[in-house]
Amino acid sequence: MKFGFVKVAAATPRIRVADTEHNAESICACIAKAHEAGAEILVFPELCLCGYTCGDLFGQEVLLEGSLRALRQVAACPQAKDMLVFVGIPLEVGGVLYNCAAALSGGRVLAFIPKRYLPNYAEFYEKRNFQPYRGENIRIPFGGGEVIFGNKVVFRSKTEPDLAVAAELCEDLWVPAPPSVSHALAGANVIVNLSASDETAGKAEYRRMLVRAQSAKTVSAYIYADAGDGESTTDMAFAGHNMICENGEMLAESKLFENGVTVSEVDVRKLAFERRRINTFYDTSQLSGYDSIPFASRGKDLPLTRRIPRLPFVPQGEEALGERAELILSIQAAGLKKRLEHARAQTAVVGISGGLDSALALLVCVRAFDALGRSREGIVAVTMPCFGTTDKTYQNSLRLMRELGVTARTVPVSAAVRQHFADIGHDEAVHNAAYENAQARMRTLVLMDIANDTNGLVVGTGDLSELALGWATYNGDHMSMYGVNASVPKTLVKYLIRSEAARLGGGAEEVLTDILNTEISPELLPPEGGKIAQKTEELVGPYELHDFYLYYAVRWGFPPAKVYYLAKAAFGGSYPPETLKKWLVSFYRRFFAQQFKRSCLPDGVKVGSVALSPRGDWRMPSDACVRLWLEEAENI
Repeated sequence: MKFGFVKVAAATPRIRVADTEHNAESICACIAKAHEAGAEILVFPELCLCGYTCGDLFGQEVLLEGSLRALRQVAACPQAKDMLVFVGIPLEVGGVLYNCAAALSGGRVLAFIPKRYLPNYAEFYEKRNFQPYRGENIRIPFGGGEVIFGNKVVFRSKTEPDLAVAAELCEDLWVPAPPSVSHALAGANVIVNLSASDETAGKAEYRRMLVRAQSAKTVSAYIYADAGDGESTTDMAFAGHNMICENGEMLAESKLFENGVTVSEVDVRKLAFERRRINTFYDTSQLSGYDSIPFASRGKDLPLTRRIPRLPFVPQGEEALGERAELILSIQAAGLKKRLEHARAQTAVVGISGGLDSALALLVCVRAFDALGRSREGIVAVTMPCFGTTDKTYQNSLRLMRELGVTARTVPVSAAVRQHFADIGHDEAVHNAAYENAQARMRTLVLMDIANDTNGLVVGTGDLSELALGWATYNGDHMSMYGVNASVPKTLVKYLIRSEAARLGGGAEEVLTDILNTEISPELLPPEGGKIAQKTEELVGPYELHDFYLYYAVRWGFPPAKVYYLAKAAFGGSYPPETLKKWLVSFYRRFFAQQFKRSCLPDGVKVGSVALSPRGDWRMPSDACVRLWLEEAENI
């Protein structure tokens, strides 16, 4: 698929215990279904060719030979030839029986991966029938030639350089040091697990946690295929709990007790980027003995089925959103609390415009002062009406200050700005950058001087989205003594305010809801008919698009073409392709051109996975050239 997306699948066939011919047919039917869905990698459960619950039948030559015949039948399936397929089989090597994963591609067996750790506790007694294998790789005769036998094997795609696959089996995941750790250090970024994990109360949740954690720890995709219907229920029941996970995120998961094929796409280039970014990931000093086996897959271009969230900074679900909002607000307040204590500041001075960002900053100030056990009167909230201020935003500013019980001050700045225009010889009728920025800088001057006068700190209100686009006046609203919103994107600002409004209730909730419903604007141009004339999203583009572009361009380092590809998947029903491209080009142009503003940002606490502080996540020269990124974006 495009841009490093690889379609993968985990399948649970409906088997019959010890009926290898039937099981091969059932497995081939699943292969056909996965092939139709476009899968390039397909994983089946542990010992699925004969059944995990064969017990002492594993020692019978009839079963072992039947399993080998079934393996050849599966390898010959036409649809399996351009896929990498893993099936479970009991295999005798040198007079010893092993529980193995057979890797198939191109109509042949590429390798056998024996299980390293055998459970022999509670309901499990695998050591009765099998031996663990922890030796070096060897070559064994098979099918008229030789194949690798061992658990130090990485399968590498011939067509996608960032795709490398390795396997472990069931209990291997549950031990303190799973083989997948070594596999990942050896370069594998897709780990498959052939499992037969029986179902007991609470086990699915624990299993899910293990898969997610191992996927995150190894910075890999993890494909888990579990045994299901058809296994013996003499003492255990199997639910077919299939999972596809990527770097800790669950992409797809089957329902328990429903056999079938679970399909999704994993992004191996995203994983490769993350491994490059984490400079403590690779330590191959103790790795040796790994074999690399090439495999071919079709790499067919198919539509994405995995969910691409339109608001990647905003968690999904009311419960998750509420928890995240509380956490972020607490982080912001903790950062400000520490700074106020350290500076021995008596006040926090914040400019209130009646907009989203200043409302959030004021809410954070209130939390910080409450945590310090100080009176909210120490919060000096200042509204500074000027040429573009509308009555609605002005009144909302006053209402919010009143509801939160802070010290409210109104300092009109129109006269001071006009005097400044006269001093520098600027014609007030000319509404250029000087006209707009003089107002923002005058407001910052007022805040700074009030802070000096009250032994306080100016709390910045600008958010992450504005910093990314440079939508701030240099040394105006760009500057403060501590920026509480510096790593909060605009799309998340709204949800934080909504969450805090619900918590506060009453009049505070009413005014915050009104602020949420107000057009986003810096209000630096005179109103038209008493209404806001300067609408930010008409000038710089929708924030939901820019936040989307920011997340994938900065957090994951995706090239413009891939960001656009994902944007079409996420916003295809809301924006035409030309609009997505227009604002994508604008994003890159602004992001590079405005780096100089980010290079001298005030301190501000990091709350999420993306931050643009020059002391934290993002170091970029202010004169970096955008040419390569613009050429790709413009040629989409």
